[in-house]
Amino acid sequence: MLYFSRWKALATLLTALIICLFAVPNFFSDATIKRWPAWAQRHVVLGLDLQGGSHILLEVDINDVRKQKAESVRDDVRNALRSARIGYTGLVIRDLTVEVRIREEANFDAALAKLRELSQPLGGFLSSTGQRSLEVVDAGNRLIQLTVTQPAITERVRQVVEQAIQIVERRINEIGTVEPLIQRQGVDRILVQVPGVDNPERILGLLGKTAKLTFRLVDPSGDVQQALQGRVPPEDDLLYGPQKEGKPPYLIEKRIMVSGEDLTDAQPGFDQRTSEPIVSFKFNINGARRFAQATQENVGRPFAIVLDDEVISAPVIREPILGGSGQISGSFTVQGATDLAILLRAGALPAKLTPIEQRVVGAGLGQDSIVNGQRASYLGAALVVVSMLLIYGKFGLIANIAVAVNVAMIFGVLSMINATLTLPGIIGIVLTIGIAVDSNVLIYERIREEVRSGRTAIAAIDAGFTRALATILDSNITTFIAAAVLFFIGTGPVRGFAVTLGVGIITTVFTAFTLTRLIMSWWVRWQRPQRLQIS
Repeated sequence: MLYFSRWKALATLLTALIICLFAVPNFFSDATIKRWPAWAQRHVVLGLDLQGGSHILLEVDINDVRKQKAESVRDDVRNALRSARIGYTGLVIRDLTVEVRIREEANFDAALAKLRELSQPLGGFLSSTGQRSLEVVDAGNRLIQLTVTQPAITERVRQVVEQAIQIVERRINEIGTVEPLIQRQGVDRILVQVPGVDNPERILGLLGKTAKLTFRLVDPSGDVQQALQGRVPPEDDLLYGPQKEGKPPYLIEKRIMVSGEDLTDAQPGFDQRTSEPIVSFKFNINGARRFAQATQENVGRPFAIVLDDEVISAPVIREPILGGSGQISGSFTVQGATDLAILLRAGALPAKLTPIEQRVVGAGLGQDSIVNGQRASYLGAALVVVSMLLIYGKFGLIANIAVAVNVAMIFGVLSMINATLTLPGIIGIVLTIGIAVDSNVLIYERIREEVRSGRTAIAAIDAGFTRALATILDSNITTFIAAAVLFFIGTGPVRGFAVTLGVGIITTVFTAFTLTRLIMSWWVRWQRPQRLQIS
């Protein structure tokens, strides 16, 4: 086992060198790294507990979820009765109950049966819990009431939180942060922690908007003044323009011509004529078709661009727009156009998110932790180095070199994957150093046993590595499995610990059985010892 061919020795050294080089950017400032090629800019990012950042706790607006659910049931009732050609009247929402009165008694039984089909088992048919989404009852006098059950609301809140986490993650990633922590907390809350961002207001500006974009026609026949007095036409909504423009009122048709769900891209830019910031957008095939049809049929009419019930602008359609793309101009600032483009690309939130806690985690706590961690690491490393030298002499020096390379390789791998380093991650690295030292101790003790049994130096070293291999592999494989389990079932800092531990185990096995053995083989060739003494 002590023989290394040239290509094998070269491959071992190059592997260790290349991985260690990836750790180099960690010794330079971010400003310096940004001038390097993109592939060389990867480095370890300190987590929220080490460098501070923004901490935001969001809560799903349950009332918004209840309202949406009730409106969804109302729409389903309307569609079901229309498809069955059953006349009805008085379709209204009362909290979580939708009421509808059937016009003709002869159609009542058919309508009740049709509407009962809207009540679905929760959890799907395969994993049904026996609970249903709606309670459909005959309230007498041809009146049918459909009430959304509480389990259905709970299930919808769970779905909303899961969808919102994905949207929040996309929006946060769009602003260029690294490894934000976004996770569910409790039943209806989402925890957002963004390391290195000390301006939570910017993040709240992105997360505080639902970002539901719709393109709707302005109703030219409606009387805005009457609407302001409370007489809004049933087919219209009274919406307002941006606050900064004096909030002009608009009567906007409820019918949505095109929605933001059909957007495929949105980018900030500047209007070539006015040089004002704008947001350009592109539709998918379906959106492009609907947008073209809407603009073809309504040339000369104002076409409102509505974001979260606020009219961003209402330009007049001068000519059909057939290319499936357009632009939104609304007296934006550069930052406002950039944020709107981010919101549109990330998609709309399924419900409103209300911030209930926001704070900046100061660097003070993180700096203390870093200093304490550094002191502990330096002290531990010094004790390990001295102990190995005292116990194993020159072989201890070889072990120390291997452990140092091992640590450099850990940071190299973490840099390659742009990992975030937290305090648990540092603990994982320290634990890995202990495992690496233990592996070398195990190898040297095996070699000692072989020397005591009378073997020659080369035979003792060869047998020591061979006998230690199985033991070290067994212990490291089981530890690696534990790290993998922690990674897949854990979240946040637990996963950070699992990553550093798993990476450390791989580099430990590499350095212990490749690098250490290579150095030992060089020493044997150089010294050619007949007898071996490990002291």
